[in-house]
Amino acid sequence: MAKNILIIYSSIDGHTISICKHISKSLEESHFPKLMNLENIKKSDIEGAEKILIGASIRYGDHSKELYNFIEIHKELIEHKENAFFSVNAVARKPEKNKPETNPYINKFLKRTGWKPNKIAVFAGRIDYPKYNFFDKHMIRLIMWITNGPTDLNKTYEFTNWNDVDEFAKKIL
Repeated sequence: MAKNILIIYSSIDGHTISICKHISKSLEESHFPKLMNLENIKKSDIEGAEKILIGASIRYGDHSKELYNFIEIHKELIEHKENAFFSVNAVARKPEKNKPETNPYINKFLKRTGWKPNKIAVFAGRIDYPKYNFFDKHMIRLIMWITNGPTDLNKTYEFTNWNDVDEFAKKIL
């Protein structure tokens, strides 16, 4: 039976939105997905959904303050629905950190919020040097250099395994 699925995103550079759109498109055949920015969500949006999916990106080692505030305010309501969470971060490009149980940002988020999503995933993100401002470009490059990642400021590097995204979307059904 078709369900109303609220897909909420918290994105800095747009890649998390791309992943959420991809998931939304795959759910359209059998459900009614609604894609919304975390900043625009009202309690009534959550109440009207049968399933909740939240996707959030990392910048400088943490999810956004807005995401933490959102979970704190709405955690009880979300927990009364089928729910799922995924994090998008560059550290997940490493095989030893691309699972929820081995990804430091997922563990930090779950510990800090106390939320226990029904389904959890982590996806490697994208490094888009040409898009970044001067500060971000050089800070992210430094982080990539320290972690043996790509450092060419003229290139964009996408690490997302879209097959993993598709598999996660199937689990939401």
